[in-house]
Amino acid sequence: MPATHIRRWKTLALSTSAVLVGLTLPTVAATPANATTTAYDSTYYKNAVGKTGTTLKSSLHTIISSQTKISYSAVWNALKVTDQDPNNSNNVILLYSGVSRSKSLNGGDVGDWNREHTWAKSHGDFGEVTGPGTDLHHLRPADVQVNSIRGNLDFDNGGSTVTNGGGSLVDSDSFQPRAADRGDVARMILYMAVRYEGDDGFANLEPNEKVGNGSNPYMGKLSVLKAWNEADPPSAFEEKRNQAIYDTYQHNRNPFIDHPEWVEAIW
Repeated sequence: MPATHIRRWKTLALSTSAVLVGLTLPTVAATPANATTTAYDSTYYKNAVGKTGTTLKSSLHTIISSQTKISYSAVWNALKVTDQDPNNSNNVILLYSGVSRSKSLNGGDVGDWNREHTWAKSHGDFGEVTGPGTDLHHLRPADVQVNSIRGNLDFDNGGSTVTNGGGSLVDSDSFQPRAADRGDVARMILYMAVRYEGDDGFANLEPNEKVGNGSNPYMGKLSVLKAWNEADPPSAFEEKRNQAIYDTYQHNRNPFIDHPEWVEAIW
């Protein structure tokens, strides 16, 4: 969703607040979830629009849990479509570094790209199993070496420059993607937290305010992810990717790409 939509939503909210000054109203815990609209609000999201908090999260979980699952080997070819460089159909755009690299260079050697689990697969111990281990909404192509540096670190601000990382930073317990990918990462992590609630044989994945979560089914830091979602709104690339996953592969959507304001409405 373009940044102008978010600004328009905020402007409307501020205007409404001004009109209501002096009135005694019940405390509102979260921003209403119908603050913006998409083409899917009257169909795909119809049971979520207008809700907030745990009710919204539960509704979105039910909606997005209806999906077609693919194998881990099928992820290779899927990423060549979902992450295709819009300026070079022979290449994919790599997460974290932003590098455009040949689709044919997928593998495990230096100079290759591989499949990055944005929600680290050890956080909940789901590995590469069909389900969270193969969910395209958090799997992205990444440079082999940069991916190794990220490892299973939580996300937070700060650190030292990652070699060939496009401006990404790393320290002993966290990783900070380059500015252009921070919102993408936040929305992928929070998608996973809504999609996997522990009712399908996998761990209940949740964001928290810690780093160093290890094998626990948590990913931090939530406050930082929320700030990244705000500072880096969905791009055309991210929206096109969401559509490709919905149309061609899993037939479910990342609701935080369609409605980034739902992050604040839930958390």
